[in-house]
Amino acid sequence: MQLVNLRDYEELARTRVEGPIWDFYQGGSEDEITLRENRSAFGGWWLRPRMLTGVEVVDLRTSVVGTPVSMPVLIAPSAGHGMIHPEGECATARAAGEAGTLMVLSTEASRNLEDVSQSAQGPLWFQLYYYNQRWAHALVKLAEAARYRAIVLTVDLPVMSKRERDKRNDFGAYQQANYPQAFDGNALLLTAKDLYKKEPYQGRKLTWEVLPWLRSITELPILVKGILTAEDALLALEYGAAGIVVSNHGGRQLDGVIPSIEALPEVVEAVAGRCEVYLDGGVRRGTDILKALALGARAVLIGRPILWGLAVNGQAGVRHVLELLREELELAMLLAGCPTVADIPPSLVRRSWGTKP
Repeated sequence: MQLVNLRDYEELARTRVEGPIWDFYQGGSEDEITLRENRSAFGGWWLRPRMLTGVEVVDLRTSVVGTPVSMPVLIAPSAGHGMIHPEGECATARAAGEAGTLMVLSTEASRNLEDVSQSAQGPLWFQLYYYNQRWAHALVKLAEAARYRAIVLTVDLPVMSKRERDKRNDFGAYQQANYPQAFDGNALLLTAKDLYKKEPYQGRKLTWEVLPWLRSITELPILVKGILTAEDALLALEYGAAGIVVSNHGGRQLDGVIPSIEALPEVVEAVAGRCEVYLDGGVRRGTDILKALALGARAVLIGRPILWGLAVNGQAGVRHVLELLREELELAMLLAGCPTVADIPPSLVRRSWGTKP
């Protein structure tokens, strides 16, 4: 099978991944409304290309919180890569480096953050779940020592949502190398039910005061992932965030929330250039990336398609997924008349006819 787009990878990966694991990766919460709308909402925006611009070549290079990357496409944090490939996140990190971009390693990775750092050929950020203060402090210090360049605090998971695919499958244990109890170096096998019990996980107790505390223990930039409103974007700024990831957790938390691409404009308007804004959720095409950049995103983060590539062909599959997106974005920018990422104007997009302003 010739793999020419991300949908091809999805179809082939489905045949390579065990059913309950596939449902864990692919599923959302409850009726999966937000999961579906994350993808379809990109159709609510139309491109307005300019002609006769003389654009011969396209330069995708940009920077993210001061780190140069070859394109505005990053790898989003996702759990348990080891369930679909023996090298897990180490293979994913190597592919990111080969593509000249950045990977965000999940707290729930199946390989520990030191091993991934040693395998990586490029920059890394560390995504943090705040289990409690002691363990959060330890994880941040481990990330610093392993040369991660930023901390990405996920704030939209005070409790685990109702993920019905996992309930039907009685989804079992998967390896957790960075879970606090694994600090002896031995990855744990934990069930989804284990991960978000009231103790030791303290997500319900978190307030915005966690940001000044994090800033007090590290000089690494702190990004906040899971923001969907202007109100919270302004609070993130007030409490010292260096960046915001507009995200609804891939449709895996509160069902029925606004799709990420629809939340992006109000967040961008609220921060008014005072911090970088990123988009996570539903990106499957170069034109999706182009729309997000025109709406003010610094870069996009890719989640599930990275796992499809890993399932199909390991490190090479992840690299190819990234290259497909690079090629599609280059083509879209050429056709739209945009020679560089900085030259993508807000006027490039407008809402679809029939949608609300």
